[in-house]
Amino acid sequence: MKTCRSPAFLIALASASLATAPARAQDPAPNSVPPRWETSHSITIGDEPVHYNATVSGITLNNDDGDPAAQLWYTAYFRTNGAPSRDRPLVFAFNGGPGSASFWLHMGIMGPRRVVTPEVGPQGAPPYPLEDNAHTILDIADIVMVDPIGTGFSHTIGDTPGSDYWGIDEDARSLTQFIRRFLSEHDRWNSPRYLLGESYGTTRAAVLARHLQGANIDLNGIVLVSAVLQFNTIQFAPGDDLPYIVNLPSYAITARYLDALPGPNPPDLEAFMAEVEEWSLTEYATALLAGGTLDPDTRTRVIDQMHRYTGLSHDFIDKSDLRVTAPAFEAELLRDHGTIVGRLDSRFTGPAGDILGARPSHDPQSTAISSAYTSAFNSYLRDELGYDGDREYVPSGGTRDWNWGRLGGGGSFVRGGGTPNVAPDLATAMKRNPSLEVLLINGIYDLATPYFAAVWTMDRMGLAPELRDNIERADFAAGHMMYVEQSLLPQWKEVLDRFILRTAGGSRPVSQ
Repeated sequence: MKTCRSPAFLIALASASLATAPARAQDPAPNSVPPRWETSHSITIGDEPVHYNATVSGITLNNDDGDPAAQLWYTAYFRTNGAPSRDRPLVFAFNGGPGSASFWLHMGIMGPRRVVTPEVGPQGAPPYPLEDNAHTILDIADIVMVDPIGTGFSHTIGDTPGSDYWGIDEDARSLTQFIRRFLSEHDRWNSPRYLLGESYGTTRAAVLARHLQGANIDLNGIVLVSAVLQFNTIQFAPGDDLPYIVNLPSYAITARYLDALPGPNPPDLEAFMAEVEEWSLTEYATALLAGGTLDPDTRTRVIDQMHRYTGLSHDFIDKSDLRVTAPAFEAELLRDHGTIVGRLDSRFTGPAGDILGARPSHDPQSTAISSAYTSAFNSYLRDELGYDGDREYVPSGGTRDWNWGRLGGGGSFVRGGGTPNVAPDLATAMKRNPSLEVLLINGIYDLATPYFAAVWTMDRMGLAPELRDNIERADFAAGHMMYVEQSLLPQWKEVLDRFILRTAGGSRPVSQ
């Protein structure tokens, strides 16, 4: 696995202007073609003017009988100057949940406009500022922000149950149909193709890659942002010691950031990460696997080292039987200060709702930025992209009773039992297409999808050495949504640009 942690070059601030107003469109009757809102814009990225069209629309999905069953909506950005459109890379991007629309990535980093939020701390009340996004990849690739069924404007038609789309494979199957139709509708069948998913979106990307191969659609690359492929690494199920092992490094670097370690802060962050990772996989793992047979002296030594690495008290670690879940860590680390630690970004802290609670009452990072992202996107959608339809944009929670079982194929377990692990899907896709490359982007202060859990999973996919070299790793000094922090946007741009330009294939020009 190639690793990239270097700081990025700076890119000049961009400016954009709305050039044309959209024609008014109405929401469709249940079985008609989805309407389309189109606008033209320009932005300057670096010293380069980028002209582009923005499209808000949907694609009708059919059921197995060929009847219209759902509309899957998207917002797409197509550059209109530079290389011919068919030669430009095409990136399909989505968030996770499952049940989250794509407005987080959309307004945080992918789109040509972004909402400005504080790097660490609450945003406050509206209005929330929008700015031109100098770090979008629109100069080198066209972008399709996808909202799966039940999110955004995407919805089922007539009597079609949402359960037809709400599951690991059901979701991937619907997006396979969407991508096939999108490529045909926009004449992009021979464009370099990419998936970019965040959180559960990485789960979706792994399964979708395999489904796309079944439809004879290979990919150039997959970008996994804050990845979770093997779900037992984050679930802390009774009797499973693995999640404690792969989460411990995140506790340690969080305690270091919050000045909660019992001694002086280690000056070298990367060296500290490597040290804790090594200890977690060796002495700590051995102690946990010993269970009740662990001798008292070793137990005492492990408790003392956990205290030095995490800042948690000896007594708390002992009473936890050396096994501290992420919610317990978030509630306990700063309990004496009446403060909880953020789940999505552990640099964020907030007042504890219940100072004696075993888990946090809320996530400080989520409450700090959710209103800003929701409000800014709805305003942008209507004021700048011209949407004037009757549907309300569903930011999250539109899916229910998600089917975590598998429908067969390359997955690792069957319907009715087990814990999801879609790493075999990704491994299968890479083995069948040895040119497929993967970029793993981690936020090291992420306690929702811990960076070391993702790295551990990727290192154990059973790939030959030459295929393991197709995986690149980039760590960001931020949380689950690393694009929230303004200072890290150039790093995102540098990492994504390099990955796409390197993997687009051939000698196709991507800009001019």
